[in-house]
Amino acid sequence: MAKESSRQKVYTLLVEVGRKTGDGLPDKASGAALMCFASGVDEAEAVRETVAILKQADMAPLDVSGYGTLEERLAEGHDITGEEQALMERALAENAVIVAQMTPFFDKA
Repeated sequence: MAKESSRQKVYTLLVEVGRKTGDGLPDKASGAALMCFASGVDEAEAVRETVAILKQADMAPLDVSGYGTLEERLAEGHDITGEEQALMERALAENAVIVAQMTPFFDKA
C-alpha cells in the first residue's frame, strides 16, 4: 500500500451557509447546505480548510457536520456512487475542497 494515502485522507462534510453579499446563492434563498469532499491529515484540518475556502468565496459558513472518510462511510453502510468516489479521488489528488452538491434553503412565507 502507498504511504501517501496514510497521511492525507478525504472527508465528507456537510456545511450550512447563511447569506452574504456576492455568495452566488439564488435570490430568495435564506442559505444553503453544501456537501463537500475535503482533504486533510485529519477531519479538523479538512473542516478548517473548507471553512477558509468558503469564506474566500464570499460564503458565510454557519455549521459543519463531518461524516468521515470513504472507508468510514462504507463501514457505516452509506451508499456512495461512483461519481462521489471520483470526486473524492480528485480532492485527494489535488489536495482540494470540492463542493459536490448545493441545496438552497427557502423560508416558507
